[in-house]
Amino acid sequence: MSKNKDYAEEYAEYAMEQMRRYGIPASVTLAQGIIESSNGQSQLARNENNHFGIKATQAWIVGGGKYGLYTDDKLNEKFCSYGSVGKSYEHHSQFLKKNQRYAGCFKLSPDDYQGWSKGLEKAGYATAGKYASNLVGIIEKNDLQKYDQQVMAEMKAKGLAFRTVQNHHTTNSDIVYTTSSNCRKSDNYAMSSYSFPLKRDEFMLLTSPFGMRTDPIDSSKQQMHKGIDIQTKLDDVLATENQGKVVVVNQNAHTASGKSVTLEYQRENGDKCQISYLHLSSINVKIGDEVKAGQKIGISGNTGTRTTGEHLHFGVKQIAADGTSRDIDPAAYLAEIGQKGNIQLQALSNGTDLLDKYKEATPSKNPQIDMTLSPEEWMKKLLSSEDSGVGMSSGDPIMELVTTLFTSLMALAVQIDGKSEEEKMQAATDSAIKKQVDLSALMPSLKECSLSIQENGKALLQMNDGKDSYNHELSTVEMNRLQSILGDSGLSDADKQQRIAGMMNNALLTQQASRNYEQNASQQEIQNLQIR
Repeated sequence: MSKNKDYAEEYAEYAMEQMRRYGIPASVTLAQGIIESSNGQSQLARNENNHFGIKATQAWIVGGGKYGLYTDDKLNEKFCSYGSVGKSYEHHSQFLKKNQRYAGCFKLSPDDYQGWSKGLEKAGYATAGKYASNLVGIIEKNDLQKYDQQVMAEMKAKGLAFRTVQNHHTTNSDIVYTTSSNCRKSDNYAMSSYSFPLKRDEFMLLTSPFGMRTDPIDSSKQQMHKGIDIQTKLDDVLATENQGKVVVVNQNAHTASGKSVTLEYQRENGDKCQISYLHLSSINVKIGDEVKAGQKIGISGNTGTRTTGEHLHFGVKQIAADGTSRDIDPAAYLAEIGQKGNIQLQALSNGTDLLDKYKEATPSKNPQIDMTLSPEEWMKKLLSSEDSGVGMSSGDPIMELVTTLFTSLMALAVQIDGKSEEEKMQAATDSAIKKQVDLSALMPSLKECSLSIQENGKALLQMNDGKDSYNHELSTVEMNRLQSILGDSGLSDADKQQRIAGMMNNALLTQQASRNYEQNASQQEIQNLQIR
């Protein structure tokens, strides 16, 4: 019997149990386990019972989750450690279930292993381009679909519905979820009296904090930003407290704030607190509704005439008993409900948790950027984290290479450009969100030069010599060579710039020559037609 079949037979019951509870094909779970754990023989699998390579987030650690230290893309990275393999399977199911990017998969039939495999690849679980075919190949070669059929027949015979069967692993203390009590046993965020406006495991990424800022529509002007902007990707937006009343609903997408909802909470001293959610794509409540903490009130979006991209504008207004009102920093409000509900989440802006200065335990009025995170590390954190809304899959060696190259080039470019630490962190944030890094500092001879990560995971070099624009997709050989230059500690920044510039100039010359050839060939074809 093959190692794949040995693995499948040993862990089939775990996979079938997950299929009953979540509707994830047992065959797909087993195939993923075979790939990620090397048939249960990887160091992670043997030492930590971690069969899916899931890394330990800060929320996991704060909640008491165990972890082991291993070298992945850098030294001493934290990976979840489980008391049993079954708990690893349960956590893997939760990972898929709670991430919006995989929502489309859960609309498929539990025995549609081909659809699930394609859906996982399309959602970015891995970006090598052959992940779906590899999964399907393993499933069909080892007849793993028989486990799907077995569960389907069992559920039908018993008259049971998928995604409702209780799974005994969900009550184990080794599985840690981040909510206001750190003990959530389901996807229902409304079990607490308090909730953050978005579901997250570790942090919410703030792209614009409360206070004065450059107007995003007109950069020549300054404006008072009366809320915070949170990075989203068609996320459910949630009520933050119980006994909230819907007082405003705007369904007009063409107003400045777009589709929006305002909730109001009555305070014991007669004051009122109003919470506003702007730029939504859809709304699930109406005026007069009473909402509970964690209840879905809509979906984030990009509606409105004053928005430059999808995000959630979250605002907080305090209305005194005499009717006077003032806008307050939403970070202060979130810090307050976070402490009341024991919500172990951060609100990160350029590496700083903006909630810290409002927490009783950390009264510092002037928080500084956490310098334990370099701009390069901060960007990589954003690119790899699901919590940021810009998450990119990890585990695929080519994707890891692209990400590492991307962050290393950004770090060198901002260093040469002479940016301050705050500017470097902002540049890292902007680059991660746009998935594009400005390399003009490395290529001053060009009018424009940038590197972007495409939807297919490829690294695309975009150049403009002042006359024409050129696109060059980096090969794996080129990426390895660039990374070798960037990682050479014996080279100065100037030496690295010179060598990288040489490689990019060669790419530019190749593109120019190719375009000239195509143009000459086209002209020659026209001349031949005229002669005829």
